[in-house]
Amino acid sequence: MLNQCNFIGRVGKDPETRYTTNGKTVANLSIACSEKYNGEEKTEWVNVIFWEKLAEIVQKYVTKGSLIFVSGKMQTSSWEDKEGVKRYKTEIVANTMKMLDGKKKDDSQGAPADVPDNDIPF
Repeated sequence: MLNQCNFIGRVGKDPETRYTTNGKTVANLSIACSEKYNGEEKTEWVNVIFWEKLAEIVQKYVTKGSLIFVSGKMQTSSWEDKEGVKRYKTEIVANTMKMLDGKKKDDSQGAPADVPDNDIPF
């Protein structure tokens, strides 16, 4: 079986970064992936989660509007909201990220182009 997803898109807003109780870094963002068909453009928003070193790199170098390539596995989680309604969230758990449009933030040296999947918790 294979659970692998690959996307290229623009980041919709700056990454949201937090830390687990164990001190692991987690970053979330959404990317807009567009395609044209019969002259019309359709955009899908893809939720992506990054862990540990990859999350730290995303936090440091990725901003709203960045063009990135993301590869990872699809994961769906569910929970009950305050009214007892079951909710679902599908996101890509990234194991690779490549920046496709050069420098971001105050990075005079340029951001890393390839980010390995080291230390991903799965």
